[in-house]
Amino acid sequence: MKNIFKLLFASLLVSILFVACDNDADRDWTTPEASFKLYDTTLDANVLYETMKENPFILTWDNTKTTSGSYSIVISKTEDFATKVELGKSDTNTYKTTVGALNTAMLQAGLSPYASQAVYIRIEAGSEVSNAISFAVTVYPVAGPIITAPTAGSSLVLNSADQTAVATTITWNDYSNYGVDVKYLVEVAKKGATTFTSLGEVTNVKLLAVTNKDLNTAVVNLGAIMNQANDIDVRITASTTSTGGSIVLKSAIVTFKVTPYQIDYPNFFLVGAASAAGWDAAGSINLYKHDNISEIYTYLQPDNFRFLGQADWNPLNYSIDDARTDADKRYFKTVSSNVEFGDHENVKFTGTAGIYKVVIDADFGVKSLTITPTTASWDIPNLYLVGSLQGWNAAGAEVFNSIGNGKFEMIRQIPDNAEFKFIGQQAWGDLDYGNITSAGNTGFIGPKDHNGNIKFNGGDNFYTITVDLKKGTYKLVKI
Repeated sequence: MKNIFKLLFASLLVSILFVACDNDADRDWTTPEASFKLYDTTLDANVLYETMKENPFILTWDNTKTTSGSYSIVISKTEDFATKVELGKSDTNTYKTTVGALNTAMLQAGLSPYASQAVYIRIEAGSEVSNAISFAVTVYPVAGPIITAPTAGSSLVLNSADQTAVATTITWNDYSNYGVDVKYLVEVAKKGATTFTSLGEVTNVKLLAVTNKDLNTAVVNLGAIMNQANDIDVRITASTTSTGGSIVLKSAIVTFKVTPYQIDYPNFFLVGAASAAGWDAAGSINLYKHDNISEIYTYLQPDNFRFLGQADWNPLNYSIDDARTDADKRYFKTVSSNVEFGDHENVKFTGTAGIYKVVIDADFGVKSLTITPTTASWDIPNLYLVGSLQGWNAAGAEVFNSIGNGKFEMIRQIPDNAEFKFIGQQAWGDLDYGNITSAGNTGFIGPKDHNGNIKFNGGDNFYTITVDLKKGTYKLVKI
């Protein structure tokens, strides 16, 4: 009988121990019982703005801890404080800080800007903790993006063979979530410069793919040396707008190396009934090209015209017909007000007849055609040569032979390193034509205030000098 009672007692003891162990397993050991009381507090407003950053935030609690040392004020976005951030320390039972410091700590704890979330605060003193208080709050951003690519010191060689291909994708880290739209502006500058140029802007994403063409154009415009590695700064600016106003935050600058290439812009040859060349492709007028700009001062009349890529109809033949799918055929994105669609895919000039400045911007993103009137004239009775040949004495300027239709010619000995230009009278006046290009025996002339002297270094010889005011060209041919 005694053995039976012993067995029953042992069984009951095991059951009690099992239940006790089971209760221990269910207990939440990550949230210890409070040793002292943190008094509840509230913010002046549950939605925080940057303008409130100097406002005070005060916490008080019972000064009943038994351990030595300071109190630690901690923040968490979860009730179990599994991940926490220290807001500050105090040697008394009071802690005073600012809304700005509280906002920063809550961001560090993982709260997202512009979104209402619960935050938990408690006081810790060694192994003792207070109760936790909680309130809903909307925080504002305080830190700018962090660029992750390109990395500092990395090198990028741009590829001219495939200008539309992505050269690099710029990436960055930022807050995991915003409650409002955030715009990211990506900019570059020469190392150490304060003037930046935009590569593009994106909204609510943290990357920007940049083509060879766009990055090359940007760094070349900044003054980068082509075919050499240049130090380039990149930065990201994040902009947000909420009820409390706008906040603009910039990333730290990252410097990397970019090797740009020489841009091979197309040539343009003017042809058509509106021009002095007519429809003769072999006699088309080649515009003066410098980088992405091609220009000429030339005669135009109301009629159709177009541009070729060479003094021939093939292979390049440019138009502005939107029905075209070939990028070379549909070249111009914008045209000036005196230009419109013509017939048979031509361009039509609608202004009055006269000398015009024709400018093509062949930059990849621009592709514009602008035609501007001038006061220059082609239909003049006489043209004269003046320069170092006569000591720049306009009264002694030498007359050309007129061969009609705005074309003039003379045969003359030209000494090496001579400088000269063309005038419409034996005096300085409005009819003044000079070089708009570099030195050479073939070039383009522009009217007064848009030209310089023609600097000739072809050798001391006799030349046939031909000036075509209608086409806007001059040429010296050695005899």
